[in-house]
Amino acid sequence: MHSNHLLLEEPIRMASILEPSKASFFPAMTKIVGTLGPKSRSVEVISGCLNAGMSVARFDFSLGDADYHQETLENLRTAIKSSKKLCAVMLDTVGPELQVVNKSEKAISLKADGIVTLTSDQGQEASSEVLPINFAGLSKSVKKGDTIFIGQYLFTGSETTSVWLEVNEVKDQDVVCVIKNSATLAGSLFTLHASQIHIDLPTLSDKDKEVISTWGVKNKIDFLSLSYTRHAEDVREAREFLSKLGDLSQTHIFAKIENVEGLTHFDEILQEADGIILSRGNLGIDLPPEKVFLFQKAAVNKCNMAGKPAVITRVVDSMTDNLRPTRAEATDVANAVLDGTDAILLGAETLRGLYPVECISIVGKICAESEKVFNQDMYFKKTVKFVGEPMTHLESIASSAVRAAIKVKASVIICFTSSGRAARLIAKYRPTMPVISVVIPRLKTNQLKWSFSGAFEARQSLIVRGLFPMLADPRHPAESTNATNESVLKVALDHGKASGVIKSHDRVVVCQKVGDASVVKIIELED
Repeated sequence: MHSNHLLLEEPIRMASILEPSKASFFPAMTKIVGTLGPKSRSVEVISGCLNAGMSVARFDFSLGDADYHQETLENLRTAIKSSKKLCAVMLDTVGPELQVVNKSEKAISLKADGIVTLTSDQGQEASSEVLPINFAGLSKSVKKGDTIFIGQYLFTGSETTSVWLEVNEVKDQDVVCVIKNSATLAGSLFTLHASQIHIDLPTLSDKDKEVISTWGVKNKIDFLSLSYTRHAEDVREAREFLSKLGDLSQTHIFAKIENVEGLTHFDEILQEADGIILSRGNLGIDLPPEKVFLFQKAAVNKCNMAGKPAVITRVVDSMTDNLRPTRAEATDVANAVLDGTDAILLGAETLRGLYPVECISIVGKICAESEKVFNQDMYFKKTVKFVGEPMTHLESIASSAVRAAIKVKASVIICFTSSGRAARLIAKYRPTMPVISVVIPRLKTNQLKWSFSGAFEARQSLIVRGLFPMLADPRHPAESTNATNESVLKVALDHGKASGVIKSHDRVVVCQKVGDASVVKIIELED
C-alpha cells in the first residue's frame, strides 16, 4: 500500500551492501519483545537476550503456572541489574483459547485422510482417534466443511507438528473431522483454532482475572496483552478491571487481534487500546493468504497515524529450530519495519526455540538495516497531513522538534516528560535519530504514604520505536522555571555520550516545558 516507505538513494553501489554495519549501543530503533520460557528463563540466557536487544519480556500464561513465571521474572530482574539494561514486563492472557488436553503427554500420530473426533469429554485420554478439548460449545459453533487447526503453540498447517482438520460431521457434543495432513502432536497441551468461527467465551476469563489480580498486581506489570480481542468493549472491560487494582490502573492494554472478528472491529478497538498486537499466526489462518499482507499494512498505518504502538508477531518461525532465518523471513522482518511497525514480538522462537539470543540479535540487525532506508521524509509529510490543522499544542511541538532535528542533522532528540506522552508524540513522527525520553518522577500521596511515579512511564516507552527512556532525579521537575535546567540536561547528555549516540560538536534538539510554555531548542556541543 505504501511502497514509497522504502528510500534508496541512487546510484547505490551494490558492493556497499556487503560492508559490515557499525556496532551501536542501541541495536535498532524498532523494539523486540521476547517471550520467556523453557529455553530462555535462566539468568545467563536472559542477560544474553537483553544485551542482544530485547526491551520487553513477555510472560505467556497459556504455558506454566504463577510460580513458574515468578521464578523466571526473578531471573529477569537479576539479569537487568547485571546487564544494566531496562526491560518492561508484558503479561499475555489466555483468553478464549481452545485447547486439546493430553494428560498422558504421549506423542499422538495423525495420518492424512484419517478420521479423528474432537470431544468435550475431558475424561477421555487423547489418542489418534479422540482428542478431548476444553470447550463444550464447539459442536454448536461449527458445521460440516469448517476448518480447524491444532498444534503446539506454533502451527501453520505446513509442518509435521501441527494438523489441519476439516469438519465432516457433528454428533451431539462431538465433532468428527477428516485429517488433511499427517502430523505428530507432542506435549501436554495443544492450541485449537476454528477458522472464522465465533467462540462464545469471555475475552478475559476468570483464570486471567485471578492471574492479573495476584501475579500481575504483585509484579506491577507494564503491559497487558489482551488475547483474542474482538470488540472495543473487551478493552473497556479489561481497563475497568485494572482500574480497581491499584498501580495496575497505569498498565497499558495492548489489544491482540487474532481473528476476523477483531479485524472487523479494528477501528473501534484501536481507539480504546494503548497499542495493538497483530497476531499473524491465528490471523494467517482466518484470512486468505493473499489478504494477510494487506491487513498488516493497513493496520500498522492506522496505528502509526493514531500514535499508538503496532507490534507484529510470527516473523522468524524457522529460527525455532534453525540458526538462520529463511530469505522470506528476513525480508518479512524488513518489510514490517518499512511498514512502520514499532516492535517485533518473538513467541516460540525464544520461548522454546534453540537459539533465543541469536534470534533476537539477527532480528535486531535486520531492523537496523531496514531503518536506514525508511523514507522518513515521506512518512513525516503524510503524518502531518493526516493530523491536519489546527494541530494541538503538544502535537505541534512534537512535529516541530522532529523537523528541527532533521534540518540541523541532530544526533539525538532529548525530551523531558513526566507522563511520557510528549516523548511518544515525538516518536510518532519517526525521527531518524534516537529520542532519549527523560522521565521526571512526580511525588504523589494517598494520604497514607508518599511515592514517586515515573517508573511505569519509563518502561512503557520500551515498546515504542525510537524511544529510549531514562529515569531522572525527582528533584528536577519536567516543568521548569529555569530555561536551561542545566543539571538534568547534563545527565541526559552524559547518558547519550556513554551510549555512543552523542559526540563532540554534535547538535542536539531538546524539548521541555518552561513554565507554561513548551520549548524546542537546539544546542551544539563543545569538546
